[in-house]
Formats: sequence, C-alpha cells, structure tokens
Amino acid sequence: MTPRRTTFALFFGNRGFFPETLIAGAREEMRRAVESAGFGALLADEDLTRYGAVETPEEGRRYAAFLAAHRGAYDGVVLCLPNFGDETGAVAALQDCGVPILVQAYPDAFGRMGFADRRDAFCGKLAVLDVFSQYRLPFTAFESHAVHPASPAFREQLARFDAVCRVVRGMRRFTVAAVGARTTAFKTVRYDELALQRKGVTVETSDLSDLLARVRSLDAASAEVAARRAALAAYADFSAVPAAKADTIARLSLALDATLRDLGADALALRCWDELEKELGVAPCVLLGALNDRGVPAACELDVCNAVAMRALSLAADAPSTLLDWNNNYGDDPDKCILFHCGPVPESLMAGKGTIAEHLMFAKAYGAGCGWGCDVGRIGAFPMTFASAKTEDGRLSFYLGEGEMTADPIEEGFFGCAGVARVERLQRRLLGIGRNGFRHHVAVARGAHEAALREAFAQYLGYDIVEV
Repeated sequence: MTPRRTTFALFFGNRGFFPETLIAGAREEMRRAVESAGFGALLADEDLTRYGAVETPEEGRRYAAFLAAHRGAYDGVVLCLPNFGDETGAVAALQDCGVPILVQAYPDAFGRMGFADRRDAFCGKLAVLDVFSQYRLPFTAFESHAVHPASPAFREQLARFDAVCRVVRGMRRFTVAAVGARTTAFKTVRYDELALQRKGVTVETSDLSDLLARVRSLDAASAEVAARRAALAAYADFSAVPAAKADTIARLSLALDATLRDLGADALALRCWDELEKELGVAPCVLLGALNDRGVPAACELDVCNAVAMRALSLAADAPSTLLDWNNNYGDDPDKCILFHCGPVPESLMAGKGTIAEHLMFAKAYGAGCGWGCDVGRIGAFPMTFASAKTEDGRLSFYLGEGEMTADPIEEGFFGCAGVARVERLQRRLLGIGRNGFRHHVAVARGAHEAALREAFAQYLGYDIVEV
C-alpha cells in the first residue's frame, strides 16, 4: 500500500484592533513550516478575506465555502493565530469542516511588545478554545501553549497531529472481514456487530468453507501460485517447509487476498484453527504477519475487536501492528512479561528474518505434518504502544498504554514468536485488564503513539477509553 501524504488546510484568525501586518508573514511561515515537515498545505487565496485571515462571521462563511469546495483534499485544519483572532468567525469557518482542528498561537517576543507588534495570541487561543467548547466543536491543542511555526516544538506538534488525523480518517468508516466462526472455546473474542457499526466499523462475514473451496480451486502448478510462493520465500525462511505445504500456503495466501477483495475489507479476523490444519495441513500464521506488513491489519483467532485496535495502531504508527498474548511472567520482574503468539508477527517487527516451522501444538494434537506455517523468531527491541478493544453494552471500549520491547533473552526452545515487554505498573495494569473484561490479546505497534490515539479516540471518534 502506498502511504497517503497528509494535507492540512491552513486557517488564519484576525481581530481588527490587533496588528494585521503580522498576518502576511504568518501565512508564509506556516505554509513553509507545514511543507518542510513533509505535509501538503491548502491555503485560500489571500484576497478571499481582508488581509487573508478571518475576522468576521461573514469572512468565516467564505472560508467555509472554500473548504466545502475542497472537501476530500485536506485531512485536518491548522487554525493559526498570528494575533488574538476572532472566535465567532472561526466557528463560522470551521464548524462543518469535518476533520480534526489543531489550534496554534504565535508567541509574543521580548522587544516587540508595543501596540504595533504585540500579538496577544496567547490569550486569544484560550478564547477560541472556550468558544469551540461552547459550540461542542472538537479541537486539538497541545503543550506548549504558544509556539512559533518555525520552532522544533511546533514541528513535534504537527507530527502528533498528523497521527491524530490519520487515525480519525482511517477509523471513521472501514470494513473488517470476519472469516470463519468464532472457535467455541474462545468466548473471550465475542463481539457486538451493532456496537461496531454505530462507530462506522462494518463487519462482513465469510464462511471458512468458502475459503477452503477457494484454496482447492487453485492449481498448485499455476504461475500465480508459483509467484506467490516465491514472494513468500523471499519474505521468510521457507527452507524447511515441504514443497507441497509451501504450495498450499501460497494457495491459502491467494485465497485470503481474494476473500478480502470480494468483501471490500480493510482488516481481517480469521478463524485460524483447527479446520485449516485438519483440512489443508497448514497454519496461516505467516500469512497474517505478511498481510500486516502489506498494510492490512490481520488478527488471528477471529478477534474482530482487536483487528479494530490493530488498525488504529497501524494508522497512528503509519506502520504495521501485530496481535499478541499477554503470555508469561519474566522471572520475578514485576514490570516485565513475555508477549507471544504462534507466529503471525510481521517481519518488520521481528529482530531478524523468521523461519517457517510446524505449529507444535497442532502436531501434538493431530500428528506431525498438519501445521506448517508458523513464522518463528523473536520480536525486536523498540519503544511500543499497546492497545486492546472490546464491545460491551453497545459500547466500543479500548485501553491504551506504552512500554518497550526489550532485548532481554528468552530461553532456547521457546515456541513461536515472542519478545520481552517492559511496562510500568504492569501488575496493576494486568489486574485492570482482567477486572474490566478485556481479553488476553493485546495489539502492539512500534513507537510512542498513546497521546495521539487518546486525542483521536476521545475528541473525534467517541470511543470509550478505560484506564487500566
């Protein structure tokens, strides 16, 4: 998937008895700041309003018409206050913009505090936030309160706002493919389709028998299967996999792609055991990891809710996420544990190239040769954000947190793909996860994105956030 560059519409506020001479400089400085940070900038013509800024409700309506004419061309609005700014004009301009709004205020400078140069945007920002709150118009504001567009602080704010915009844009309406029924023993992954639909998440279901039929309809000797097998062999180490099993995994990969395409799905939750192992003799673990690396959040064990959490994390990180189990203690360290899954971790989150092996649990249960497809290896060391989702009483709820995947060793012979996580107050968090009815699964992505997710969830998407 090709990442889409975020574009910000730039709004400039004004109030008549403050220095309008500052606006022209702000228009150029803000445009330069946005573009130098790698984003697109959408500016209204300077002659749309007096001085190229909005001071009155009438000018605000003109700016609103400008945004309406460019709907779909911008992902967020940067509300820039070169000086105090008019709150009513800003409301008229932005109340129907439909995207996140970042409120930025210029700082005053020592030596330029006379009447001709003093901005008072520090105060004006509070006025805008107050009136936006009165109108129930959601907005984003960060520490520090007043920052110059050319400052490193504003560049950091813009990067965080970009993550907020990506999450909001990608979560407002999307489709999860639920392929197969929930495994009877896994009541922990039950979910409420209507609660998800109320938040714009459509679940499209497909029977596992259809997936099996698609696999069997593909000719193992075809060029299509050969090309997919070669692509998978380049993705992970298939050297130990019997040729017939590698062909089946390639056919299953193509069948999953076709199912996602037919359902118009943006994410996947798959019933990954035990029919695939009994009927095809393979496990789909590596294919889920590869889908994640291709930009399609893919959850195992039909965990639809955490496919939603994975999509949110992937959008915030602008990179793949994965789904893991809170699985083992790490000795006596209260803030460390082992996060694990059988092998659906994307290679981009692993410490090195994984090795495709047989799923030991299925080999034990059903005999050798029935579970080829686990991508075995170790998760890399990196700062990480974690999240999990549930539906209950018609509500969609998440918990969020940050920690790190460490380079701490895991003993040889540990099955699957795992890593050691360090999370402050881990024991209290685990208790909170259990008491609040969240599942044993947790979605993980590289980087620190909790603040951006909280902002997107609470201010714009209306999700419940549970503190654990």
